[in-house]
Amino acid sequence: MTDHSDPHLQAEILVQALPHMLHYDEATVVVKYGGHAMGDEKVARDFARDMVLLEQSGVNPVVVHGGGPQIGAMLAKLGIKSEFAAGLRITDKPTVEVVEMVLAGQINKQIVGFINNEGGRAIGLCGKDGNMVLAKKAVRTIVDPETKTEKEVDLGFVGEPDKVDPRVLENLLGREVIPVLAPVANGADGNTYNVNADTFAGAIAGALKAKRLLLLTDVPGVLDKNKNLIKELTVNQIRELIADGTISGGMIPKVETCIYAIEAGVEGVVILDGKVPHAVLLELLTDHGAGTLIRP
Repeated sequence: MTDHSDPHLQAEILVQALPHMLHYDEATVVVKYGGHAMGDEKVARDFARDMVLLEQSGVNPVVVHGGGPQIGAMLAKLGIKSEFAAGLRITDKPTVEVVEMVLAGQINKQIVGFINNEGGRAIGLCGKDGNMVLAKKAVRTIVDPETKTEKEVDLGFVGEPDKVDPRVLENLLGREVIPVLAPVANGADGNTYNVNADTFAGAIAGALKAKRLLLLTDVPGVLDKNKNLIKELTVNQIRELIADGTISGGMIPKVETCIYAIEAGVEGVVILDGKVPHAVLLELLTDHGAGTLIRP
């Protein structure tokens, strides 16, 4: 067992971390927090402590959270049936009201509370606040199993970021405040839209020209055909891995978000396992990192 009270070990940890801390000094880092890591209170409190440590070390963290399992649980409790198409929840009027209540209310304030309990100063916002994110209706096509032809599916009030105004966030960053964002936004049509948290985080990171976007998931990162972690990829390599089938299923929209964020001006995007204790600190403040780094 490692003795963390050993002063020599502590000095070694600091020697490794300090250059990374200087590298990220006053830099903006957007962290998308979601998946099953959110359901475990100890992991959630560890995550909150990590965000506070980052802010105290000179980094400007921005948290974007999801909440699919919690939305599903609340819909079931209220007797509202969940339907999915093209990997997204079909969101009708009653569903979007529950989505907003769970994301911008219950989950958002819980994360804010955890960060504040660890000595931070978090503020909970959603895409509606300050017209931060204007959404447009998401359009998806699926292949009809009977006719084998593509058809458009109506996802209801599922949106995609259309415009991002980062002024509210820019006024908060660097002031010892940690913004916590729920991926709910207004549309130009006046409706409320449920936005995929990865996509929302990518749009926020791009608008802020963040140094890093970290996507915390339930997997270690992008895996090769032998299920080994790929430590680093370029945008072109990602496109090749999608074409040859190495990247497939739910990982495709994640890496597409990475490409979108990088093309919007983010320096690097990392896909990493949110269930690993202190995954964010391991990625940002150690030599070996913790996931797959994607660069231009």
